[in-house]
Amino acid sequence: MFNLKSYLTAVATVLLLGQTLSARADLPDFTPLVEEASPAVVNISTRQKLPDRMSANAQGMPDLDGLPPMFREFFERGMPQAPRNPGGRQREAQSLGSGFIISPDGYVMTNNHVVAGADEIIVRLSDRSELKAKLIGADARTDVALLKVEGKNLPTVKLGKSEPLKVGEWVLAIGSPFGFDHSVTAGIVSAKGRNLPNESYVPFIQTDVAINPGNSGGPLFNLKGEVVGINSQIFTRSGGFMGLSFAIPIDVALSVSDQLKTEGKVSRGWLGVVIQEVNKDLAESFGLEKPAGALVAQVLEDGPAAKGGLQVGDVILSLDGKPIIMSGDLPHLVGALKPGATATLEVVREGAHKDLKVTIGNLPDDDDDVAGPGATQGAERSSNRLGISVAELTGEQRQALDIKGGVMIKDVQDGPAALIGLRPGDVITHLNNQAIDSAKTFTQIAKDLPKNRSVSMRVLRQGRASFITFKLAE
Repeated sequence: MFNLKSYLTAVATVLLLGQTLSARADLPDFTPLVEEASPAVVNISTRQKLPDRMSANAQGMPDLDGLPPMFREFFERGMPQAPRNPGGRQREAQSLGSGFIISPDGYVMTNNHVVAGADEIIVRLSDRSELKAKLIGADARTDVALLKVEGKNLPTVKLGKSEPLKVGEWVLAIGSPFGFDHSVTAGIVSAKGRNLPNESYVPFIQTDVAINPGNSGGPLFNLKGEVVGINSQIFTRSGGFMGLSFAIPIDVALSVSDQLKTEGKVSRGWLGVVIQEVNKDLAESFGLEKPAGALVAQVLEDGPAAKGGLQVGDVILSLDGKPIIMSGDLPHLVGALKPGATATLEVVREGAHKDLKVTIGNLPDDDDDVAGPGATQGAERSSNRLGISVAELTGEQRQALDIKGGVMIKDVQDGPAALIGLRPGDVITHLNNQAIDSAKTFTQIAKDLPKNRSVSMRVLRQGRASFITFKLAE
């Protein structure tokens, strides 16, 4: 006897099963990609010889416990853990990361922070054989390093392009998180062209691929099995993965590695301006339809921008037709140009649109020189305890910031200032609860800072003021 209820239940079950199978069929199968690409992904370990008593505190480094947890990965990523060696006179610091082979004769790409300061670099292949690597060159500004191992017919990755990547596209990472070789994680592209603190020349790819310490330097693949990025950083509050990972676009990395291989250094375009973000109020005051572009806060004397007619108060809307949405877009575009090239800048000046032709300069190797002649007049370098140099503010700058005193950071070296996130362009108005009225005053207060006690500093960054604290060790 026909049972209508049973029939309908069976039909519903079949339809539900079909929908489930269809949904699963829509998910990518990463198996072929992993099988093909894994042999070219390597584990990188380094050794660095240290004096017996050398430690972060012995070098005047501040206590990281006072930092917001979300920034610890950025600061600790390149700080190797040194094993205890009470009886010996020399210790070894070790670090661990990932990399990938880009040519059959043994060129390997990784992050600069994975191999920085290493006395010995060991590359371990997928068959667990180990090869000593030579550092061909490294670029701290993009965090890219190129290594070379001796070998023939080595497995290689397929190199793709990062520009065609789309937000929402599937990507996959292979690396050695916490030393677990050839771990595979997958996710999607969350955003492109991200700007990160102290990373002016890299338009990062943001993903939700699980990245942890040890993944640094490893490849990010698209579904075609092509490398589209180098996994470099994470944003974290806990010290581990929290859904925000950042990769260096392979287009940027290949440009850097090619220059390192052929010239031994990296040349970048330079405009010679200090810029800031355009918010809603600034957009209205400059007659813009919406907050976009890069506001020129300072034009460096005798720099490319000054020679090209750029003025303080100009808002740069595009470079060679490429729009400047956020101010951080400008350094990416300028840095990618070859020195000597001519670029067209679309600017808004006093409500009117203008096109300016500018000959791009060569970014100086020394960050002190980036400010250009005249911009560092009155600059004084603090003691190495803070690791920064500062300069007097001009009357125009003080008026723009609506402050009576303060100094601008011109250069940040390795040390406490770098570890608490200070960067060139920041303005310090108070140090250790004392007002700063000149570079000379700042230097004197910095020299007399107490040890092993919290010290406050008031910092202006893009018009926003905040107090931060840090400690100086013995």
